[in-house]
Amino acid sequence: MKRLDFPMARFLIATAVVLALAAPNCWADTTTAEKAATKSQEDPSEEKAKSSDDDKPAKSTKKESAKKKSPKVRLAQIVLASDLRESPGGSGPFGELQADLRTTIRRFDRAANDSSIDGMVLRIQNPALGRGRVNEIREAIKRFRDADKKVYAELEMAMPSDYLIATACDEIVMPESGMLLLPGVSVEGMFFKGLLDKLGVQADFIHMGEAKGAAEPFTRKGFSDSVRANLSALTDDLYDHMVETVAFDRPITKQQAIEAIDQGLLTAQRAKELGLVDRLAYPPELRHSLTEAYNTEKLVYVQNYGKKKVDTDFSGPTGFLKLLKLMSGGSGSSRSSGKKVAVVYAVGAITTGKSETDIFGNTSSMGSTTIVKALREAASDEDVAAIVLRINSPGGSAIASDLIWNQIQAIKKPVVASMGDVAASGGYYIAMGCDSILAEPSTITGSIGVVGGKMALSGLYEKVGISMDTISRGKNSSLFSSTSKFSSSERKAIRSMMEDTYEQFTSKAAAGRDMPLDQLKKLAGGRVYSGERAKAIGLIDDLGTLHDAVAVAKDLAGIDADKDVKIKTLPKAPDLMESLFGGNDAEKEVEIKIDLGQFSPEMEAIARRAGVLRRVFREPVVLMMPFDLEVK
Repeated sequence: MKRLDFPMARFLIATAVVLALAAPNCWADTTTAEKAATKSQEDPSEEKAKSSDDDKPAKSTKKESAKKKSPKVRLAQIVLASDLRESPGGSGPFGELQADLRTTIRRFDRAANDSSIDGMVLRIQNPALGRGRVNEIREAIKRFRDADKKVYAELEMAMPSDYLIATACDEIVMPESGMLLLPGVSVEGMFFKGLLDKLGVQADFIHMGEAKGAAEPFTRKGFSDSVRANLSALTDDLYDHMVETVAFDRPITKQQAIEAIDQGLLTAQRAKELGLVDRLAYPPELRHSLTEAYNTEKLVYVQNYGKKKVDTDFSGPTGFLKLLKLMSGGSGSSRSSGKKVAVVYAVGAITTGKSETDIFGNTSSMGSTTIVKALREAASDEDVAAIVLRINSPGGSAIASDLIWNQIQAIKKPVVASMGDVAASGGYYIAMGCDSILAEPSTITGSIGVVGGKMALSGLYEKVGISMDTISRGKNSSLFSSTSKFSSSERKAIRSMMEDTYEQFTSKAAAGRDMPLDQLKKLAGGRVYSGERAKAIGLIDDLGTLHDAVAVAKDLAGIDADKDVKIKTLPKAPDLMESLFGGNDAEKEVEIKIDLGQFSPEMEAIARRAGVLRRVFREPVVLMMPFDLEVK
């Protein structure tokens, strides 16, 4: 793989990117979705709502109602289409152009409190969301409806996550050509032992906990019995939650929900017959019917409601400076007084050192140095009354997890953990030191266990004609050799260290949960649980969203529930120069990568998983959940 090793080359590349973007009409080739994201956004106080030709109401031949019509009705229109990642957002290169979960939820809540907004049209177009984030969106919809405003969900080809969001709305609408894919729940694990055997690579791993299967993809060709039993129980919980959600939100029984899910693939017409969809209509037809339902002379869709307007006109003498300002995070937020709740985002696999982010601010790993620094900043800010640690992580380094846990213990202010899609193994480790733990009903959590090991590559070396010759001193000097498996003495040494780590993990978890150690160990062993099951067995305190976690933090800090507080999000995104050149690092390698997602999303997922494991398994002992679970 080629690397650009010279600072001047890196500078020229960065300059070329900036100049290209600064050129007039530099956004002319953006996609339709990107154009929509950067179009003029109307403030609720302005009357600039746009509508496309497709959204114009059909002509009506009906006579006007005798009832006096309202002059104008404004409906917020929000499109869910991208990967709404967990992110502090708000700054960093291109930060203003990025959609994330936090800013999307804020748009819902803003619309709920906006007296000029009468309802919402929610277009759901296959956003890549885990079940935890799905629940966050559902709860935001419910808060909007609690303000006596209706939400109309528009679906086209709906996946399970799309439909679970839509069921929280007042009405679900599909075109007659639409499709609903509702095939239940499937948990998949990918195994590489067959491939490693062909390559001559031997995976040598040790685990603490009978259900700790993080290394099984490399040592087996299928689930072990204990891991299969644990994942089967998890799948049951996720499936039951899906059935109960559909049955509760739709006018059907639980048995009818099961029968619909068992059919799996449904046309829009069939979905309507089964009570899963309310109306078959194209967007113009829906708009026309809403005009009549609201009895208005003019129905206005406020497109991209609540999305900040970004000026992307970089022409003229000031265009270059404007672009640099945008790439460095905009104008930034001004200092404000008053009580705050800090939300620290702990996202990605846990590693030592700094977090890794790309130029768009997307986090690929959570570094202990970065998170500890963010926690210290929140703790030292006199205006911050409490801290919420938002976790979306499968775990990782044992050392890094413990460093974060220790920093939480040192904070005198209330700290509340809020779990997203997954907070398992090391992700659970950093949560267990908090004053209170909340999870989504379908959060994957637990996985209290330890795994460690290495890959022995001597067979691969032999196949490609590489030979190794070693001179060593010390009984266990080859402990980290890449050629051979562990010797008996080396295995004994690493097992002893892992046993100590496991005792530390379980002891701290038992203390954090105020639970006898023997009882905690029965729940440990690497087992994973849904959020609902974790609450039932005492591994978390309650079910709730990030919004609920902030409310708990306010309560622990003695702040009235009705009193508004400002939210301070951390860690701060890196600025432009730090993203491009790695801050003050003396040396940085820039790799030219191929976007596998253009050819195969599955291959991209494998490459991503391999990259995460390569970073995590730099250390001999890790706290990683069993498998990179893909819930379908």
